[in-house]
Amino acid sequence: RASPSVFEQQREELVREIAVGMEQVLQNINRLNRNLESIIAVGNEFGSVEALWSHFENFMAKPDE
Repeated sequence: RASPSVFEQQREELVREIAVGMEQVLQNINRLNRNLESIIAVGNEFGSVEALWSHFENFMAKPDE
C-alpha cells in the first residue's frame, strides 16, 4: 500500500493529541474526585460539633420559665 497521505498523517496526529488530552482530562477528574471526597470527609467530622452547638442554641433560645 502507498504511504499515508498528508491528510491521513495529520488525522493520525490529531487523534493522538485528542487521546492524550482525554487521558489528562480523566486524570484531572480523578484528582478532583479524590479532593471532593477529602472535603466531604472533613465536613462529616464536624457533624457532631454542629449537632452540639445546635442543641446549645436551641436550649439558649428557650424563654425562661
